[in-house]
Amino acid sequence: MPLRLSTADTGFAAAFYTLVNARREADADVSRDVAAIIGRVRDNGDAALHDYTLRFDRHDLEESGWEIPKAERVAALAGLDRDLRAALELAADRIATYHAAQKPEDRDHVDAAGVRLGARWRPVDAAGLYVPGGRAAYPSSVLMNALPARVAGVPRLTMVTPTPNGEVNPLVLAAAEIAGVDEIFRVGGAQAIAALAYGTGRIRAVDTIVGPGNAWVAEAKRQLYGVVGIDMVAGPSEILVVADGKNDPDWIAADLLSQAEHDPTSQSILLTDDAAFADAVAAAVEARLATLSTGVTARTSWEANGAIVLLRSLDEAAALSDRLAPEHLELAVEDPDAIFAAIRHAGSVFLGRHTPEAVGDYVAGPNHVLPTGRRARFASGLSVLDFMKRTSFIALDPASLAAIGPAAVALAEAEGLPAHAASIAVRL
Repeated sequence: MPLRLSTADTGFAAAFYTLVNARREADADVSRDVAAIIGRVRDNGDAALHDYTLRFDRHDLEESGWEIPKAERVAALAGLDRDLRAALELAADRIATYHAAQKPEDRDHVDAAGVRLGARWRPVDAAGLYVPGGRAAYPSSVLMNALPARVAGVPRLTMVTPTPNGEVNPLVLAAAEIAGVDEIFRVGGAQAIAALAYGTGRIRAVDTIVGPGNAWVAEAKRQLYGVVGIDMVAGPSEILVVADGKNDPDWIAADLLSQAEHDPTSQSILLTDDAAFADAVAAAVEARLATLSTGVTARTSWEANGAIVLLRSLDEAAALSDRLAPEHLELAVEDPDAIFAAIRHAGSVFLGRHTPEAVGDYVAGPNHVLPTGRRARFASGLSVLDFMKRTSFIALDPASLAAIGPAAVALAEAEGLPAHAASIAVRL
């Protein structure tokens, strides 16, 4: 059974502290293995990729082909069920439209001292997209990662995906075609991240890498940050649901299991002020687990990492939520905006009884690549800005230099940097 807590209990503070700080990432220490893989790919390029793919994915890249041709992607899209294609295209349109509103504007103005100041935004030259090919394949993640890059104006988008036994999910190929991915390579794992960062004979280096993956992929992104940009180091998925007793317990049970089914290390937590409702949700979860095709994974997650917290009042919800800083936060209450106004830390918030988190995974528009493991305290979800960088610019004339230059000279001299001071003073 999942953990049961109550804010009325004397030991609640300690128990909730343990819940907040529990580590759910993979236990294996993969850092040394990943460092070795990165070093080999950096030094040996395609030869290393070939060997790792043969070892881990059980196919020879020289026989199966390194790159998935454009024709295969077009055929995958053409072969989709009509309704499924329409769903993917609806999702793509909504995601692109939402992210288009995130594009920043250039600034160029002259201030009161006569100094021209501004900032110019430009996309990176190339972005890499990692798409898992193991436990599950997610065409929705292809859209969520590729479309912001396209909206940003990135000229080249390279996708890498493992193809166990040489097989690839046609839905992933179809989504890549809809999103406008330029090239797709049949490589995965930490070695694919290294290839994108350093470049090999066949795979050109990129400037930033995005996309989910297992512990080895996440660790490779962490180690290579600085060589390339990354979106984030993501951990197991999580959902926090704040619900009152006026909800249908089965609805909330389904919401909790929507994240539990991802992985045994996922986490689902319910905060409610109604004890009878809490019991009803727990029973509804059990009923759903009995018939869920992903029930083994979901049950492991729910029993190992799940929690039901009984509140004395919903007024306690915002503070507890902020301590968890959840990836996904559902506010299934009468007045969700009242609680939302007090929330400071969450990856994405879903307001009201008819806004399940799962709709945000597919067609709502905002990105579903979100900070996990309490990283919402300092990080945001994937956006157009992850594929762009800002360059500031300054222009002075004799009058504006005379207005602000003496202060700069004084500061440079105070810092003991006479050449700095002289480069300004000679112009005054």
